[in-house]
Amino acid sequence: MNPIDRALGILLVLSAGKLVSATTLSERFTVSLRTIYRDVDRLIALGVPVEAERGAEGGYRLAGGYHQPPVALTRKETAALLVALAFVRGIRATPLASELETAESKLISALPKSAKDLLSRAERIIGIEPMAVDVFHHATQAPPVGEWQAALDGFMEGILAGCRVRFEHRNPARDEIREHEVEPYGILFDRNLWYLAGRSVDADDLRIYRADRLRNLTVTGLRFRAPKEFSVESLLGGAWLSRAMRRWAQEDGLAELRVTAEQARRLSQDWFYRHALFTPDGTGAVRVRLADTSAERLYPLLRWLGPGAELIAPEALRAGLAAELAAMAAAHGGAAP
Repeated sequence: MNPIDRALGILLVLSAGKLVSATTLSERFTVSLRTIYRDVDRLIALGVPVEAERGAEGGYRLAGGYHQPPVALTRKETAALLVALAFVRGIRATPLASELETAESKLISALPKSAKDLLSRAERIIGIEPMAVDVFHHATQAPPVGEWQAALDGFMEGILAGCRVRFEHRNPARDEIREHEVEPYGILFDRNLWYLAGRSVDADDLRIYRADRLRNLTVTGLRFRAPKEFSVESLLGGAWLSRAMRRWAQEDGLAELRVTAEQARRLSQDWFYRHALFTPDGTGAVRVRLADTSAERLYPLLRWLGPGAELIAPEALRAGLAAELAAMAAAHGGAAP
């Protein structure tokens, strides 16, 4: 019996919950006491909570509440999981990142030597190209920071424990920080950012929070039961963004554009702007209402749309846009050299 098989066998024996002496394990697996000590140390190094009691009636047992039966995986199944881990590692701020590393170590340690040599450095044979920066939607970009990872891990802990979480959320549109208490339901990943879904206790409504905007997240001792009908799949396909845009419109006001039907069609193909509010105005043009009223977002959008697009509101931004377009026209008014 090889060391891996023997370690799994020891784990299976200890899973019964009883105190088992090293001598009993030595006799069962027909190896020396020294070998049993090494096998137990190997289990502990892999994160298995083996407790030892000294004395004439001492021995080993698993820590209370722990039970992890051995899982038999084929070489291809293990390789498939390592490919998935390599993909996840390419994402900024991975949920439970430290646990992911120990899980990978356990998978690799269970492989035969030939496969272990090949897959112990999966990056040699598996390449994951990270998502390129989206310059047009710069507001959706965020550098990875420690607080982001801590918020993501804490939210996952709340989901697994069925406990509420409390955190501070930064709203860049209003330049304010508010404290929230949330019952965490699920997480989703969209265009290189993590979003956290849960019921806001104060608003009594499902809310979506960007993980990089959370600070000082803690898991409280208040337990809750997530509704059985909730599924994070209901938020995919941009449904979460459509829902959020309509809430932002109520909270922060609206920007309004008048565009041609062709420009409206182009906007409806964009992953972000397709969730705006589109209303034909009866003249062949389309009114488009957006939650973001900043010049930093609206001016580039109107330049991209080109002639036929008009900024209706906020009216205070019209003069600034006109001056910017006039300067561009002046720069391009002369004859080409």
